[in-house]
Amino acid sequence: MDLVDELRAFVATAQAGSFTGAAEQLGVSNRLTSKYVAELEARLGVRLFQRTTRRVGLSPAGAELLARAPALLDDLDALLAEVAEGSHGFSGLVRVSAPVTFGEIWVAGMLERFAATAPRLSVDLRLDDRFVDLASEGIDVAFRIGRSDMLSLKTRKLGSFQSLIVASPEYLSRAGRPETPADLARFDCIVDTNRRRPRRWDLHRPEGETIPVEVSGRYQVNSARAAVALAEHGLGIANVPRFALSGALEAERLVRLFPDHLGDSAPLSAVWLEGRALPHKVRALIDFAAEDLHRADIL
Repeated sequence: MDLVDELRAFVATAQAGSFTGAAEQLGVSNRLTSKYVAELEARLGVRLFQRTTRRVGLSPAGAELLARAPALLDDLDALLAEVAEGSHGFSGLVRVSAPVTFGEIWVAGMLERFAATAPRLSVDLRLDDRFVDLASEGIDVAFRIGRSDMLSLKTRKLGSFQSLIVASPEYLSRAGRPETPADLARFDCIVDTNRRRPRRWDLHRPEGETIPVEVSGRYQVNSARAAVALAEHGLGIANVPRFALSGALEAERLVRLFPDHLGDSAPLSAVWLEGRALPHKVRALIDFAAEDLHRADIL
C-alpha cells in the first residue's frame, strides 16, 4: 500500500470519526478506507484507533500522529503543486482579501495583471474593511493597511501609505481656508469612520511634533473614495490616503492643505498564515504585488 494514501485515510477517519465518513470524504469505498488504516497500523506496529460498533476513537499513538500528519500532507501537496507549476505554470485557485477602496483602486487591477501571466490560474478577491480570519475563510493572502497584532500571521511590508488633508477650490472660496491645523475645528470636515480615531486628525511637523485636532462635520462615511467624492463636491475637508485621490490633485479638483505638514501614515502589508508552507503561486503573487505597487506610485 502507498504510505501517502494510508496517511490520508487515517487523517480523514480521525476527522470524520468513522470509516464511512472518511470514505465519503476521500471518494473511495468504506472497505478500502478501512484497509488503508489497517495497513498503516501494521506498518507502524501500533493501534491508531479504538474501534466500537458506532465510532472509532483515537488511541494515544493515533492522537500523536494526527497532531503532525495533516501539516505533512499539506506540505507534500504544496511541494507537488510547486513542481507541477514550475513545468506548466501556475494553476488552481488563489483567494485574496483586501480593504474595499484599496482593493478597488489597485488590488483588482494588480490581480488582473498577475493572472494574465498564468492563464490556468483562478482568482477569488474578497473586499472587506474588517481584518478577516484567514483560516476560517480560506484566504491565501491578505493585503492590509495598518498594523495587525495577530501572532498567527506572517507579514511582508510592501510600503506605507500617506494621508493628505484636501478640499475643493469651491469649498475654500466659500468657507475660507484654514491657516493652521487647529483651524480645522471650525470647518466642516468629512469623517471617515474606517479610521481608528475618526474624529481625531493628527498632523505631523517634519521635525517630529504631532498636532492633534478634533474635527466634526455633517458627513461621515466608511469609505475613503466616498470621502474624496464628497470633498470634490465642495461638502467639506477630507483626510484621505493618497492612493484614494486618483488624480484629483493633478486635475485641480482638490487642493492639498498644510503641505508643510505630514498626515497619518501606516504600513501596507501582505499577510498569510504562520506555520504553513507558502505555495509557490502565492509567493510569486506577493513578489509581483511588491513590484507592481512600486510602478503604480500610489502610496
